[in-house]
Amino acid sequence: MGGPVRTEPLHADLPLLASSDSYSVAVLLRGYAEPEGACAAVRADGTVTLVLPRAWASGPSRGRVAAPSAGDGGAETALEEAVRGPILVDTGGPWAREALLGALARQGVAPGDVTLVVGTHGHSDHIGNLGLFPRAALLVSHDFCLPGGLYLPLGLCEAQPLVLSSGLQVWATPGHGGQRDVSVVVEGTGLGTVVVAGDVFERLGDEDSWQALSEDPGAQQRSRERILRVADVVVPGHGDPFRVVREGVRSEEDLVCEDKEAA
Repeated sequence: MGGPVRTEPLHADLPLLASSDSYSVAVLLRGYAEPEGACAAVRADGTVTLVLPRAWASGPSRGRVAAPSAGDGGAETALEEAVRGPILVDTGGPWAREALLGALARQGVAPGDVTLVVGTHGHSDHIGNLGLFPRAALLVSHDFCLPGGLYLPLGLCEAQPLVLSSGLQVWATPGHGGQRDVSVVVEGTGLGTVVVAGDVFERLGDEDSWQALSEDPGAQQRSRERILRVADVVVPGHGDPFRVVREGVRSEEDLVCEDKEAA
């Protein structure tokens, strides 16, 4: 991994807001996974994250971006159109419908405004509300679909990330749900590089538990290491966002503590 890393709590209230020159990132709903009752039952829901183009949020196109279409340019043209409006990464389960709508409204986003929904993998607690966004292009795992059911090939693989625009990518991060899981990478924010990782990381401190939930632990370990090489903040599938600290790089919390000790 190019040197030791550690992970630590971010100590941020939701919605987490991290902005770059091009995008803001807001974690709308925090996922959870909690044992309940007998028979190894678990009550769970997935994290929901909004990636908002700053040009859309502050410009005249707010609320008036056309639904994505392929035209003569295929998937490339459709993706260029899709990233002009709000982008949702995972939708939570259908039981979270009202909470999701309320969280979007607090960010000034209506369901009809959303132009791209990325589903990190196909589990129901992560893509249970796709039907709320009929005008959006859907990128669920590696399948890319335009409104009306037109599917387009992407060529996404581990060796070839999908570049949506400058500072915004989709990575193939297989393992948890099989070979076609994806993560969203937002570069250059005030918190550094933010990776919305789905269930590649279930939560902070999951090192001793994620393997039991993985369809391909070897691939997931590779995906985890790849994310930790670049991420400054990870948004996991079921828990609070957390910080990645590399050897020789002091975290914001370390600097605050040092300042307090010096005073």
